[in-house]
Amino acid sequence: MKTKFLNLFLINLVVLFLITGFIPSNMKTNSPPPGKYKCFYDFTVKTIDGKDFPLSKLKGKNVMVVNTASECGNTPQYKTLQKLYESVDTSKFQIIAFPANNFAQQEPGTNQEIKEFCKKNYGVTFPVMAKVSVCNYIYSSGALDTTKAIKTTTDEIYQWLTRKSLNGVLDTKIQWNFQKFLIDENGNLMGTLPPKISDEILLLKEWFGVN
Repeated sequence: MKTKFLNLFLINLVVLFLITGFIPSNMKTNSPPPGKYKCFYDFTVKTIDGKDFPLSKLKGKNVMVVNTASECGNTPQYKTLQKLYESVDTSKFQIIAFPANNFAQQEPGTNQEIKEFCKKNYGVTFPVMAKVSVCNYIYSSGALDTTKAIKTTTDEIYQWLTRKSLNGVLDTKIQWNFQKFLIDENGNLMGTLPPKISDEILLLKEWFGVN
């Protein structure tokens, strides 16, 4: 059964790569060397209510991490993410959103305003964390021109997600709001999906644990 699941997963990864541009880690050596790098579970983040959330609570689950914004053309993806969340076995899979204001300042609100927006407009029930910075700049336009951007610093969890020197797997430049990162049940980075990918994520429904 495990081999059958793995084969289905690998087939879906190939299909997803061809259709969406999924950037995977090296699937043959999926895990970084033990002990050399931190894993996803080693971090503690803040919930949107300001409480500590140790990511170690998610041990044994596959996780999709998404940087979100309330005033973006991709914002309706909240609806897709919520639909996916309602269809999965949450003992096996979790979605975590990190609101961020790095791209055209499309997440200007406070944490409380973001929380109310997500609930009122999309009925979001998956965990939304406190607002973070997902890269070193606040860009003024889609051109991602650093000469016209405001310098800032990347939050620790996104440093890990985007830097191979920290995650042992992959360097990633976040393209815009709603970039997705896939984390396996051992807390290792598996790959990333571009911001425009939405309904296509269901190609990985076995991995998500869709009922």
